[in-house]
Amino acid sequence: MELAERLWEMRGELLGELEEFLRMPSVSAREDGAFRECAGWVLERLEEAGARARMMETGGHPVVYAEVGGGERSLLSYGHYDVQPPEPLDLWESDPFEPTIRDGRLYARGVADDKGDVLARIQALRIYLQEHGELPFRLKFLIEGEEEIGSPNLAPFVREHAELLSAEACLWEGSIKDEAGRPVIFCGTKGLAYVELRAKGPSHDLHSMYGGVAPNPAWRLVQALRTIKNERGEITLDGFMELAEPPSREDLEAISRIPFDDAALRAAWGVEALDRDLSGREALEEMLLKPTANIAGMQSGYTGPGSKTIVPSEAFVKMDFRLVAGQSPSRVVKLLREHLRRRGMEDIEVVDLHGLEPAKTPVNAPIVRLAKETWSDLGRDDALVYPTIGGSGPTSLIATGLGIPTIMAGNVADSQSRIHSPNESVRVEDYLETVAYFVRLFERFGGR
Repeated sequence: MELAERLWEMRGELLGELEEFLRMPSVSAREDGAFRECAGWVLERLEEAGARARMMETGGHPVVYAEVGGGERSLLSYGHYDVQPPEPLDLWESDPFEPTIRDGRLYARGVADDKGDVLARIQALRIYLQEHGELPFRLKFLIEGEEEIGSPNLAPFVREHAELLSAEACLWEGSIKDEAGRPVIFCGTKGLAYVELRAKGPSHDLHSMYGGVAPNPAWRLVQALRTIKNERGEITLDGFMELAEPPSREDLEAISRIPFDDAALRAAWGVEALDRDLSGREALEEMLLKPTANIAGMQSGYTGPGSKTIVPSEAFVKMDFRLVAGQSPSRVVKLLREHLRRRGMEDIEVVDLHGLEPAKTPVNAPIVRLAKETWSDLGRDDALVYPTIGGSGPTSLIATGLGIPTIMAGNVADSQSRIHSPNESVRVEDYLETVAYFVRLFERFGGR
């Protein structure tokens, strides 16, 4: 029986295990999550699959580490068991922590990011061992519990355990099918500088009859934001773009081979046009190869129903800057403070919330070829190689810090998965295909 058919017959068992995992509200942005229980559950699944697993403490939530197999070569698998907050709850069509299948999709917080991918790899290991016996290489699992809050304790953990984590290649947390349903292999992540800009006005909210004379912190932030990005969508933060290294010839060639469909993306997002009317290859290069200056949230004054005429006493805006090679988060935060000071806006406080370095693996690395060949083995000759993904993660700790070629592959999620949003979901058939993918990848890495 073909592996895909066998997994379809096993779907009740595989999905039941996944649903149990998804019921654990391991929200790392809160302190009331079931973190240790969830980490213990992951550890038990790894042990049941035949791995030697242990829980390792950090300054925050524990890391689950496991090894299985033997031999000279090693493959590292990174994932995380924590999830984003489910709010706003009223936008969910079903309880975010009660997995529900509707029209062939499984809905729950964390199913696409990243619990589905974590468990798919563990289930693939179990199936491989049942089919072939011992792995001819060492498979190492690094599963943390703080990725959704910027992995604040992962860097010291990786530095302290560099030898333990050494490997020929690393499979980073799961990839995502593109808007046309094609598998994608990502070879890097952008960096991140996440900041909050804070402005203060009067000591308390004032009647808006003083709106012509009282300093308004909301307007102050609007004026500051316009100096960072202009009406043409160009980032005008002093020195920011000059830090960015140009993309390599290989990256541009990889981009040219990607059949990007911006119409499908617009349809998935429910918008008529992309920012600045970008389309085609220009839009793809902007998304994958260029830095961003994004407003993630704004708050000031009265935002409730009806009217309340005030001059607010304070305002803040949250911003994230996605970074490319050459741009470090600490340098960008320094540039931002200097930029505002030059314009007489030193009264605006810049709070550095967290940052991540960009990371990159060459698109022609051996693990990239193996990952694409694995899709071909499953009858998918449409797999695409992306030089990077527009998002960020602590990938540089492994790819740069330890010098391990690192890719994202697997494709539990798709363009409809609504990662980080209400009604997060994956297609059931994509989940089962991902389990099959990792079984075959382990076979290929082991020389089968």
